[in-house]
This record gives sequence, structure tokens and C-alpha cells, in this order.
Amino acid sequence: MKKNIGNKFAFYPTPVIVVGAFVDGKPDFTLVAHIGIVTHDTALISLNKSHYINGGIKASKTLSVNVVDESWLKKAALAGSVSGRNADKSSLFDYTLGDAGVPLIKEAKLSMECVVADIYEIGTFENFIVRVVNTFADESILNETGDKPDYRKFKPVLFEMPNYTFLKTGETIGDCKSFLK
Repeated sequence: MKKNIGNKFAFYPTPVIVVGAFVDGKPDFTLVAHIGIVTHDTALISLNKSHYINGGIKASKTLSVNVVDESWLKKAALAGSVSGRNADKSSLFDYTLGDAGVPLIKEAKLSMECVVADIYEIGTFENFIVRVVNTFADESILNETGDKPDYRKFKPVLFEMPNYTFLKTGETIGDCKSFLK
């Protein structure tokens, strides 16, 4: 029998990302786990309105999405625990500029440059609907044909809420089409 556990949001775990954007001419970074897929090239990045980085995203209409793996999780967590309003996070990560001019974290094996398509405010959150314009992947995480990330190699960190824990990605169960046989 199932037990009603109340109003618990149970769509987690989600990949952990660090969003990068320029704020007042300097790069700023923050950890985010409130993300979602909208279409095959469009995502939702949900940030509390109080985040310092939001102003830079709204001004430039661009941001980077840097997917976290265990190798740089500690620095990523730091990016989410300190506000850019109170500390200069511009030197927290080595970065390069992508083709669209957003800061891409060098330690991230998978980064995407995004342009803001729309912003929806809901309660205390600003929800950025972003379109991926460029994806940069370290060759070490690509599949055998070199054109897609292989998540068995990459193993991004996941965030699980309401327990506030980080998880490792697991093993492959099977190709989704194999279950149709």
C-alpha cells in the first residue's frame, strides 16, 4: 500500500550543473540543480530571484551550463554556497570563452552555451527557458563515433532532494528499445 507523504516534489534526482554568466564585466558562477528538459534543444534553469547571477543573465541573455562530475564537485559546491554579491567568484574556476562569449569552465567535461528564449517568474523563482547553441565535450567522454556524450564514461553527479544529497550515476540497465521486445 502506498502512503501519502504530503506535498513532496519527487522528480529528483537531476544533474548538478554550474551556471556561468558575466555580471558587471566579471564571470560569476553558481551551482544549480533545479533544471529540466523542455525540448531537444531547450532547457529550463530555475534560480531563486535573490541570486546575484540572475542580473547578468538577464542583461546578456546568455549563460553557460557546465555539467558537474565528481572530479570538481567540491569547487562546484562552493560556487553554490557563496553569493557573488558577497564574494568575487570570478577566479574560482579556470574558464575559456565559448563561441557565444559565455564563460565555460575548463574542468567541466561537458559545457553548453545557451541563449535565453524567455523568463517566467513563479513565486520567488526566475525560470530561464534557454536554447542550447553550442555544446563542448571533452573527447574522453564521447561515444565510439565521437558525436555524443557517453554517460557511462562521463558519470555526472546527481542531486536528490528533499534529502539534499549528491549521487553518482549508476550502471546501464539496457537500451530503451530492448524493453519493447
